[in-house]
Amino acid sequence: QVQLAESGGGLLQPGGSLRLSCAASGSILSINYMAWYRHAPRMQRELVAGIHSSGNTNYADFVKGRFTISSDNAKNTVYLQMNSLRPEDTAVYYCYSLLRPGTLTLPRPLNPYWGQGTQVTVSS
Repeated sequence: QVQLAESGGGLLQPGGSLRLSCAASGSILSINYMAWYRHAPRMQRELVAGIHSSGNTNYADFVKGRFTISSDNAKNTVYLQMNSLRPEDTAVYYCYSLLRPGTLTLPRPLNPYWGQGTQVTVSS
């Protein structure tokens, strides 16, 4: 069973910083892509940032210059450093991964996986 476990959410004031972490665990052969999405009340879930196994990254326009995504491939972990947080950043943040579960002798197809989400609230 593959699981994604997020941590690092919380309540903080505008202008503050927070770092989210997401660790993938289980029988994982390879990870192609990891990303952070967010879902705010009355909004659709939207992509925040993503990182490919090559190290290439992509960001939503609304976080460019404020958020940084990084990964530790040895730990199957992705991070989201969030700076200059705004009230409109308030949302549940979800970790996403496109990965291949299984083993070298029994590889499985690429599949998408989601974490349970972590709440980030920015309020004065």
